[in-house]
Amino acid sequence: MAFSLGTRAASAGYRLAAFDHIGSTSAEALSRARAGERGPLWFVTSEQTAGRARRNRAWIAPRGNLASSILEVIDTSPAMAATLGFAAGLALEAALKKVSVEASLRSAGSEQMKFSLKWPNDVLAGPKKLAGILLEAEAVADNRLAVVVGIGTNVVAAPEGTPYPATSLAALGVDVGAEDLFAVLSDSWAEFRGIWDNGRGFAEIRRLWLERAAGLGRPVTIQLGAATIAGTFDTIDESGCLIVRTPEGRRVPISAGDVYFGSAASAGAA
Repeated sequence: MAFSLGTRAASAGYRLAAFDHIGSTSAEALSRARAGERGPLWFVTSEQTAGRARRNRAWIAPRGNLASSILEVIDTSPAMAATLGFAAGLALEAALKKVSVEASLRSAGSEQMKFSLKWPNDVLAGPKKLAGILLEAEAVADNRLAVVVGIGTNVVAAPEGTPYPATSLAALGVDVGAEDLFAVLSDSWAEFRGIWDNGRGFAEIRRLWLERAAGLGRPVTIQLGAATIAGTFDTIDESGCLIVRTPEGRRVPISAGDVYFGSAASAGAA
């Protein structure tokens, strides 16, 4: 089965560049942006050999997983562009929910799969990581910003030995192909990208994201290199920073770091 855009994405003017295999969909998107491509354009494959995750970690998508990147060229500040990641999380969560419900109906199952959003860029199934999101941006001509949102989803296999336990849709009993998931994702991206509206709609994105947030109100530890900050996950603020309420009552904004909840917090901080 070939990759194709969903009907909503196609009618909204999105385009698609699909590959049998590629080193990195995001690297290809940035290369095209430097060469003058202005999008919106999806880059997608079911086999990625040199992808990147946060903190320069590798993100390899073996055959059957979904590696996808969307290139958007926008008129907004880098700080505001960073909040597009929350819209991406919502789009992916909605797509995963839709395909899991459809798979359940096909197999006459009744259990509803639950997904949550882990700050800043992961989608969880239960306590395990199912997908990751990485934003990259570069200035282009006319004072505009080329933003690439890379989205990697474990469809048929999950990596082992990762800092955070991982799973796949196949391991969860969700029988869906990368091509089917992508078509749904492209449509849900068009929806939540529209709500985000170059940052003007981030208040609504923030509200929807918090409804799906993993660990909200729970103990959290943020690993910042050799330093750690521990407290309670209070909220995210208007710029997307995670707010930690310390035992002393201080509210500390976190713009980047590795997040561990509950019993995993002490392990992550060790």
